[in-house]
Amino acid sequence: MKINQVVENQLSALIEQRRYLHQHPELSFQETETYQYILKHLQKLSHFHIRENVGGNGIVAEIKGNGDRTIAFRADFDALPIQDLKEVPYKSTVPGVMHACGHDGHTSILLSLASILNEHIAKLNGNVVLIFQFAEELAPGGAEPMVKDGALAGVDAIYGQHLWSQFKTHEVHCRPGALMASPDLFEITLTGKGGHGAKPYTTIDAIVAMAELIRQLQTIVSRQIDPVDPAVVTVGKVKAGQAFNIISQEAYCTGTVRTFRDEVKQQIKKAMTDILEGLKISMGITYHFNYMDGYPSVTNHDREYEIIRQAAERLNLPFIETEPMMVGEDYAYYLQYKPGAFFLTGAGSPDYPPHHHALFDIDEASLASGLKMFLSILMEEGLLNVDQQR
Repeated sequence: MKINQVVENQLSALIEQRRYLHQHPELSFQETETYQYILKHLQKLSHFHIRENVGGNGIVAEIKGNGDRTIAFRADFDALPIQDLKEVPYKSTVPGVMHACGHDGHTSILLSLASILNEHIAKLNGNVVLIFQFAEELAPGGAEPMVKDGALAGVDAIYGQHLWSQFKTHEVHCRPGALMASPDLFEITLTGKGGHGAKPYTTIDAIVAMAELIRQLQTIVSRQIDPVDPAVVTVGKVKAGQAFNIISQEAYCTGTVRTFRDEVKQQIKKAMTDILEGLKISMGITYHFNYMDGYPSVTNHDREYEIIRQAAERLNLPFIETEPMMVGEDYAYYLQYKPGAFFLTGAGSPDYPPHHHALFDIDEASLASGLKMFLSILMEEGLLNVDQQR
């Protein structure tokens, strides 16, 4: 099998599938038409065994070759509640919904991999499981329920990738250990005593208390967390007040905490509670604090990281040992159950709009690199026969 040739043969279908999915996005936990699109494609492939409704709206397809080792690949297929502002032929046709994170590309890559493996089953020295996952974008996500419903049954290792618009096309970014952070969410409501703006001494000003809370939250990472442990505390939204001359009784904020180690997460939680207790004593407010744990951090296993590095080298693709990223991914759940690794495939340049942006797009040449990487991983794992030509 020559990787370049089989991918070139598949490329037009790969781009066509990605563009169809881009035009027909569906939100997390609502991916009914996308589910059917994936299913109909897989049902045309005679060598695949398909499990439907895995963990909810997921699909698992397995092909068996001559061997005992089983390798899994995962793609997500949900979209985001963002209006597509691009002017391209494949612009989203759904108002207020678009693929602003590359999941359409992930799914089309995995569908193309399925077609190639089905055609070349005689060269398969093991088994391959393809996991099509719903609802990555919205916690609690689709990964954990799919795992609990047996998506990884019999799997020896799992790999996944994310097309990344701000990395140069064809670059492969990965690292051993922690790659992506655990993205948590918090909500805080402060309650004081409202009153007239002319008589602040008769009130407990929730807005002033909120300002002090936000100031102190910003000192947690800078003054309480060891600088060798990356962490972020961000307040993203604040809401308070009714009129210019009324002292607000209530103030609300919500934000995110990003960490790589659970010990650091627990330290930040405690620090936040301590600050709130201090404000309760010093300013007389009461509070409601809701902290919601997000996905775990994506932590790559050493062996599978090396497989990814070797797969990129086989293809002569630029390989970068990237820095840890503060974004989150529910792919982390798979790595808690099985050895594996996650990598990023460059799909643009630093000038491209970032993920979750209304102008987000990818360089479609990256689709070929993503597909080649999955095939090369199978070769490095010994599951595909390959001649010396790429």
